[in-house]
Amino acid sequence: MKNNVTILVGLSLFFLLHYNKVNAQTEPMYSQYMFNMININPAYAGSRSVPSLTTLFRKQWVGIPGAPQTTSLSLDMPLNNDKVGLGIQLLDDRLGVEKTTGAQLNYAYRIRVSEKGMLAMGIRAGLLNYRANYSEVSTLTENDPAFYQNISGLLPTAGAGLYYMTDKFYAGLSVPSLLQTKLIDQKQTSVSSKVSNLHFFATMGYVLTLSDDIKLKPSVLVKSVSGAPIQLDFNSNIWLQDKISFGLSYRTGDALVGMVEWQMNDQLRFGYAYDRTISNLNPYNQGTHEIMLRYEFGSARTSYVSPRYF
Repeated sequence: MKNNVTILVGLSLFFLLHYNKVNAQTEPMYSQYMFNMININPAYAGSRSVPSLTTLFRKQWVGIPGAPQTTSLSLDMPLNNDKVGLGIQLLDDRLGVEKTTGAQLNYAYRIRVSEKGMLAMGIRAGLLNYRANYSEVSTLTENDPAFYQNISGLLPTAGAGLYYMTDKFYAGLSVPSLLQTKLIDQKQTSVSSKVSNLHFFATMGYVLTLSDDIKLKPSVLVKSVSGAPIQLDFNSNIWLQDKISFGLSYRTGDALVGMVEWQMNDQLRFGYAYDRTISNLNPYNQGTHEIMLRYEFGSARTSYVSPRYF
């Protein structure tokens, strides 16, 4: 049985690796996207009105060798009286013998469209270092030519998005990766952009005041790409005294998620999420762990009077 599981995992990663070799730029998954949407939408940069430093670590499918592991660090801030947002994101994404590291710059321009509403238009650009150590793969036959040569190279990135927000509501639409990149060999990189291959993200959330001490925040994320079923993330968080939040999410065809957020003080927030797989991978892993830590620079005088829910 153990050998069968090993073969199954190996075959799965083989197809994943070769898929990524053709489409080297894929989108990392985040369960706590609603607390730092710069990961999926560049228009979010600077939306919290103070400089914000956020780190996130995600270890997916614990127990499966070579399963995805993502670490990100982002810093964003408002400028020019909140009309402009700037941000930088550092990324380390691993899958099997593949590793992608790099940096992306985000720019957002915001305009006031109502007394409480702001609309932001954002773009991003960056450079990723992609490496696949195929020679480290254990194969059933020696000197398999499919795993003979390691490849590495630099891949450009670009993205765009729209983001609308008030104190209690947000909605966004984004394409995090406008470019389709491919490493042909060590000396040749192919860069193209096809609408049919783009990943589209749509987000929406709202804060309902149930009492002075209890807030309910439902949200949804829609992910769409040609040739694959539309995936939905339904989420609901309940905030107690604006200090601690408990939430549940359902990701269609993939996982159930439980999460907790703790606003430790005015500047520091901690978050944890646990995904339990409901797909065919369920028997072969012990779930997914995701940890988030955010520090906001500034003081109460430079922050919104109302708590930050997103």
